[in-house]
Amino acid sequence: MRRNLVRDNLFSHILRTGASVTVGVAFMLSSPLTAGQVGSSSAPVSDWKQVEGAMGRLGQMQPGDVIKFGMPRKDLHVTLDGVDIKPGLALGSWAAFKRDGSGAMVMGDLVLTEDEVEPVMMKLQEGGIHESAVHNHLIEESPHVMYMHIASHGDPVQMAKAIHDALALTKTPGPGCQSSNPSSDRVRLRPEAA
Repeated sequence: MRRNLVRDNLFSHILRTGASVTVGVAFMLSSPLTAGQVGSSSAPVSDWKQVEGAMGRLGQMQPGDVIKFGMPRKDLHVTLDGVDIKPGLALGSWAAFKRDGSGAMVMGDLVLTEDEVEPVMMKLQEGGIHESAVHNHLIEESPHVMYMHIASHGDPVQMAKAIHDALALTKTPGPGCQSSNPSSDRVRLRPEAA
């Protein structure tokens, strides 16, 4: 019974979070800064190659000439009341870029352990990336997993480099990396009974 209640609450929270991310992406695609560009000729996909190089991974093209980089935290093993939380469900860091005149805008959500928050925030700020929120999606987990939302405008390659350099301070797996699955990385949401 308790397991189902926890699972239902988690899925409800993820759906609400997904709705807010959807609103954020919709805002990004419909903002006055980008609205005039949607109908114009799109920049060729190859224009994103430098951004992919700076991010150190390939992105996926989305509608509206948006490129999105997925960075699931496969290194973290989160359980909630005995239920494994998959990286793609609630542990998926991402950053998406959209052309904005001669520059670009970036929005994203970085999944961080508590000890990663401060160094990542400092490195992002050094690189000119703004944090729009730091909060949690899960409750009572150990160690604490935080979510840092980013939103900035500027040179896309410089922003991608700043994000890459900030994530290099974390254990976020690189492209093509499989989880090493060390037991020390296991994140427990409830202490187990002795």
